[in-house]
Amino acid sequence: MKRLTTLLTATAVAAAMTMAPVSAMAQAEQYAPVLSYRTGPYAPNGIPVANGTVDYLKLVNAKGGINGVKFRIEECEFAYDTTKGIECYERMKGQHGGAAIVQSISTGVTNALLKKAPEDKISLIIAGYGTPAAADGRVFKWVFPMIPNYFVAADVMMQAIGDKAGGLDKLKGKKIDYVYMDAPFGHEFMPVFDAYAAKYGFTLGKLPVTAPGLDQKSTWLQVRRDQPDYVLYVGYGVMNPTALKEAQSVGYPREKMYAFWWAGSESDVKGVEEAAKGYNAAALQASANRDAKVIKDVQETLYAKGQGTAEDPKTVGDVLYVRGLITGMLTAETVRIAQEKFGKGKPITGEQAQWALEHFELTPQRIEELGFTGILQPLKTTCSQHMGSYAARMSVWDGKEWKINSDWYEGNREIIDPLIKQFADKYAADNKIEPRQCAD
Repeated sequence: MKRLTTLLTATAVAAAMTMAPVSAMAQAEQYAPVLSYRTGPYAPNGIPVANGTVDYLKLVNAKGGINGVKFRIEECEFAYDTTKGIECYERMKGQHGGAAIVQSISTGVTNALLKKAPEDKISLIIAGYGTPAAADGRVFKWVFPMIPNYFVAADVMMQAIGDKAGGLDKLKGKKIDYVYMDAPFGHEFMPVFDAYAAKYGFTLGKLPVTAPGLDQKSTWLQVRRDQPDYVLYVGYGVMNPTALKEAQSVGYPREKMYAFWWAGSESDVKGVEEAAKGYNAAALQASANRDAKVIKDVQETLYAKGQGTAEDPKTVGDVLYVRGLITGMLTAETVRIAQEKFGKGKPITGEQAQWALEHFELTPQRIEELGFTGILQPLKTTCSQHMGSYAARMSVWDGKEWKINSDWYEGNREIIDPLIKQFADKYAADNKIEPRQCAD
């Protein structure tokens, strides 16, 4: 399909800056930098997210933009390499009137920007990734883990295992292994898993896997020796199908594996479709969806005219494509909310984006207007609460497709909120940040 965005490598952005004309037309555009990874070991996950993100912004443009302001969409390829991701950010942040919002789709890049973005007055949206402590707006004024964070993912994974066992109290004396990528995001889940282990009396084994995760034989041989009742799993990219192959090779039942939402897409079971049958994964509210109005709008407005981003139109509606649509929507809605406050028909600044993100609300009516009914739950942020929702669901691979197989879970705030505060307070102390006073 036709790619209508500017695609830049990290090293090409500087040259593009010197060629970008300053014009009245440019001033009427909202710059939308898209950090993407279409190459490297994480490309199978990065490509559909980038496609969905770009397509949603194209869809908004096709409908006239936000009060007439259209997005200037520009990708920067960083191959899921943190150093290259920061280079993309540094080179793109001041282009075309300046970036107001950045979404890196990378915990490593996000962690590296936690100090830099506030200095640059750029708002970071981290939908379903990044440091869970950023839900505390008192400390993280410029960072917004919109929709649930990793603490919610970990909590919902544990609730689902509890349901499978007949109740969390039935986990006492059980053995659960945690297989995870030895990277920043893999470590973000441990506080919740540790809290559940202490509260419900099960043994938690921790089995790190070196990125990118192609060599896991020793890990799964250890799983076979442990014979755990359940396996919690957090991996990414090529690590995921590798894990499923190894689980099959040691005879570990996939229906006893519970993964997080970045390990529960079509890419993650590619080549092991039948072997992965029964494999469970938390859903970032949405799994695959081809019936939602926004999906039909994209098909009719973009792909029917040869203007879609994905090379294969059949991937429109896949799990990670839908996640990309959510990413694009969060950017667009932030711009809309900011314009309502600071003036319609004008590009917004990072400071205006920050205000909008602290006054962000998706009501059922607005979700329906956007075409996301069946994909998202309502959410509302405040000065102190930057996440906006604790809702998530579970999905299961049936051998052919991902299907939602649970009602909505609500993250256990008695476990999650104290952990958010604990880690936010530590970050504030370590970085000499005075937490804001929020009236909410």
